Amino acid sequence: MAGFMQTRLGRKPPDKGSFPLDHDGECKKEMLRYIICLRKSDHDNNSCRAESKDYLKCRMDNNLMAKEDWKKLGYSDDIKKTEDT
Repeated sequence: MAGFMQTRLGRKPPDKGSFPLDHDGECKKEMLRYIICLRKSDHDNNSCRAESKDYLKCRMDNNLMAKEDWKKLGYSDDIKKTEDT
């Protein structure tokens, strides 16, 4: 039991901190599209980048996460597309 407590106390919090859950389902449609895409692609997240980006955009638009630059979220190769949408 001591090992468990030591491991737990030594954890570093996430870089972005916590964010509110989507209790009202504001981004449920985007989240489900992303999950379905992951299942269809054998959990290859590169195949689901558009769905992932749509989900994050919805969360940012609905104040469910802080607005971030797409480049900081790993979408640097999609910057041109982002500017168009």
